[in-house]
Amino acid sequence: QQLSPHQQQQQQQHQTAVAPQPPLQLDDHLSDHSSEDFPSLQSTPVGHGRPQRNHRKLEEVISKLHRYNAKTRPPTDESMREAEEQEFEKIQQKEREEAERRCPSLKSIPRFYEKRSRDTDESSSLRPRVVRAAVWNLLQKKSREELLDEEDLHVVLSSLKKRATPSLDAAARGHHSHHSHHSSSHSGSGGEEGVISYEAFADLRRELAERGERFQQFFLPSTFLKFPRDQNGCIAIFPFFTFVVRKVNIRQTRVSLSYYDQLGCGYLREKDMENFIFELIPTLPQLASLHEEFYPFYVFTAVRKFFFFLDPKRTGRVRIRDLLSSPIIIELYELRQEAPLASSEAESNWFSMQSALKVYGAYLELDADQNGMLSKNELQQYGTGMLTEVFIDRVFEEYQTYRDAETGEREMDYKTFLDFVLAMENKNTHEAIQYFWKLIDIHQRNCLDSFTINYFFRAIVRLLGDKNIDVPPVDDVKDEIFDMVKSEKPGIITMQDLVQCRQGGTVLSMLIDAAAFWRYDHRESLLMDPEDDSFG
Repeated sequence: QQLSPHQQQQQQQHQTAVAPQPPLQLDDHLSDHSSEDFPSLQSTPVGHGRPQRNHRKLEEVISKLHRYNAKTRPPTDESMREAEEQEFEKIQQKEREEAERRCPSLKSIPRFYEKRSRDTDESSSLRPRVVRAAVWNLLQKKSREELLDEEDLHVVLSSLKKRATPSLDAAARGHHSHHSHHSSSHSGSGGEEGVISYEAFADLRRELAERGERFQQFFLPSTFLKFPRDQNGCIAIFPFFTFVVRKVNIRQTRVSLSYYDQLGCGYLREKDMENFIFELIPTLPQLASLHEEFYPFYVFTAVRKFFFFLDPKRTGRVRIRDLLSSPIIIELYELRQEAPLASSEAESNWFSMQSALKVYGAYLELDADQNGMLSKNELQQYGTGMLTEVFIDRVFEEYQTYRDAETGEREMDYKTFLDFVLAMENKNTHEAIQYFWKLIDIHQRNCLDSFTINYFFRAIVRLLGDKNIDVPPVDDVKDEIFDMVKSEKPGIITMQDLVQCRQGGTVLSMLIDAAAFWRYDHRESLLMDPEDDSFG
C-alpha cells in the first residue's frame, strides 16, 4: 500500500526522532585539555552525578558518629553479655507467648518434657550444633577459671611446706633421737609428717586468692574439717595435698570426657568413647611402642571394658558420672606413668599393651580358618578347650552373631568376643553373672532349678567321660551347688542369690567348663600338689 506524500513526510520525521544517537567520545572533547582541568573525572566514573556533594554528605555522617561516640563509653565484655542475655530473653518470651497462644494451659501448667531430637538429626539440625558450641565454650571457661595446672600444684605444695610445723609424734621422735644418738635435732618441719593449723590454712587461702579464684575451692573450712586433726587442731599437709591432686585429676578428667559428649546429655555413646580412647593413646607413655596399625583393635578392646561393666543393660551409652567414680578409669590412667609397669601389673591391667595384644592374639589363634570371625567349634577351644557344647550353643543363641555367606553358620566378631572374655575373666562380678544368667536361664523364669542344673551338668559329664575321668553323681553336685548358694527358696536359685553368695563364679564354672569343675572337685589334692593338674 502506497503512502501519500504527507504520510511519508510524517514517517520520516518519526524515524529521525527515535534514531539512536552516537556515543559521546570523551577523547575527542578532552584531547585539548589535561586531566587537571577536570578533577571530578579522575576518580569518578561517568554518570555518577555530583560526587562532591556525596563526599560532603559522607563527611557529615562521619562527624555525627564521632559526636555520638564521644558521649558514650566503649562496650565492655560484661555489657555485651548482658545485651546478649536481654536479646535471648526477648526471643524466649516470644516463644513462650507463641506456645501459650497455641496451648493456653501452658499459662498455668509448665511444660515438663521436651522431645529430644534423634541422633540421626544431628547433622541437619541446628540445635545440637548450638548445644555443642555452648558446651565447648563452657568447658573452655572452666578449664581457665577452675582447673589447676602443674605449676599451680607446685605452688600449693611449696606453700603448705612453708607453713607446716612438725607433728607431735615427729617432734617426740626427733627429741628421742637427739638424746640417744647425740646428733642434731630431728628436722620435721615441712617433712612427711608436717601439719598445718587452721589459722595458717586460712592465711594460705588469702595468699593464693591473689593468684586467682580457682584456688578457693580447695581451702574452704568444710574441706579442713574433712581431715583428722591432732590435739592442737592441726591436719597433716600431705593427705590434704593428695586430696587436692585427686580432685584436680577428677575435674580434669570430667572436662576431658565432656569434650566428647556430642549431645551434651552427660553420657558418652560408644563412638564418643572410641574417639576419646583413640586420641588418648598418643598421650600414654605405656603405649608409646604401640603400632598405629593396631590402634583400632586397641580402641575396641579398651572401650568394651567400659561398656561391659558400666552399661550392663546394653543401652549403648555410659554416664560420665559413672565413668568418674569407676575404678576402670583409674586403671586406664595407670598407663600415664613414665616408669614401665611390672610384668604382673601389665598382665592384670586390661588396658596395657601386653594385655591387649594377648587378647587379640587369642582371637587370631582361635580363628582357624582365618576369616576374621569365630564359629562355634573355634570358640569352644577357648582356654583349656573344655567349654561344653551346650554352653557355646547358648552363647550363639543369645548374643550378637553374624551369618557366614558361604556356610550359613552363625559366627562371632571381635567385639562380641571381647564381652565373652571379660565375662570369663571376671565371673564373680555382678556384670559377669548377669551376662551368664541370660545363658543359663533357659526357660527365662528368672530362676534355676534342679532340671536346669542337670541340663548343663550332663554336658560336663560327657566331656569328662570322653577323657575317662570319673565324675561324681549328678544329685551330689546339685546338693553341693544348693549348699554353696544358700538360696532363700529351697530348690530354686535366683540371680540375686548367685551375687550374694559370693561364689557365683565358681557355680557358673562348674556348669559350663569341664576343666573348672574337675579343679573344683580335686581342689584339696591340688593344694598339696599343684602340678597334678590334668588340664595344665
